[in-house]
Formats: sequence, structure tokens, C-alpha cells
Amino acid sequence: MGGEFRIRRVVRGRVGRTPVVRVRGRGSGRVSMAGMVCFRPGDRSRLIYSFRVHRGRKGEPKGFAWQDYRDLIVRAHKQLRGPIVLVWDNLRTHLMPQMKDFIAANEDWLTVFHFPSYAPDLNPQEGIWSLVKQTIGNLAAANLDQLAAAVKRSLKKTQYRPHLIDGCLIGTGLALTS
Repeated sequence: MGGEFRIRRVVRGRVGRTPVVRVRGRGSGRVSMAGMVCFRPGDRSRLIYSFRVHRGRKGEPKGFAWQDYRDLIVRAHKQLRGPIVLVWDNLRTHLMPQMKDFIAANEDWLTVFHFPSYAPDLNPQEGIWSLVKQTIGNLAAANLDQLAAAVKRSLKKTQYRPHLIDGCLIGTGLALTS
């Protein structure tokens, strides 16, 4: 359900000469993402996501907490206007007692299944992260804001291309029929 990017510099120079790159600032930071590939028979496939930029500031969360995943699920429920069957990987945050309590409290509209321990090939969201990485693969981001903008742009473009989302679902072997 989540992914992460960090700024990394790859520099090529002339043969026999070591390249020198001058960079201002600490160079720390990351863009974390969480997303849901959603399917309902008769409707187009959807991508609902959230992302966070971590700048390395003291007290700033580095990634997503269980509350962030809860909020993403609630937002998906409101947007989809129906019950949700959520198939999750075994990320530690997904298995926290608070998350289990949230799931139990909302069992009238939320059903959760977990993937086997290591099964990225069954998770359509991994296909989405792969698409995002392909679109920004050659980006030489000057700073974290530029990286975050590129990730957001890629996610937004993917949202409006349901055939790509369908491809990620089909790639897992999941059937797109009721």
C-alpha cells in the first residue's frame, strides 16, 4: 500500500575524470506514498492515494502512521460510496492493534484480507508504484520539492488512465468481473 522515493544523484563524467557535483543543503528527505487500487464491476478502476514529504525536521513523521492509513480508507469509502473489501500486505502499520480496532468497529462496510507474507506479485498497488518510478526514472531532481511535484504529477496522470490501473489489476491475476 505504500512506497517511498529518496533523492539520489547519479552523475556521469568524461572517461578518466571523476565528476564533481556541488549540492547545497543536507540532501535529506523523502517522499512517502500510500495508495489503493479500487475496482467495482460496472465502474472504471480508480486509484486513491496520499503522499507525504519528509524534510528531515525534528518531530516530523517520516512515513505513514496507522491514522494516515485509516484516513485513506475512510476517504476511499466516501468516494466510492459503498462497502470496501481491502486486500493488504503485511506492513507492520497495517497490523497494529489500533488498526485492528478500527477495522472491527467498521466491519459493516470494511472487510480486510491480508496477502501472504511476501507476495508483491499479487498486489496491484506494486504495479502503480512501478509506473510512477518509470515516469520519474530519469529525473535529476534538484531538490525535494521537485521530486514531490514529479511524483504527484505521475500519480495524478495515472488516476485519469483507468486502463493503466486495469493493467495493474490484471497483472496480478485478479479477474475484473463480478
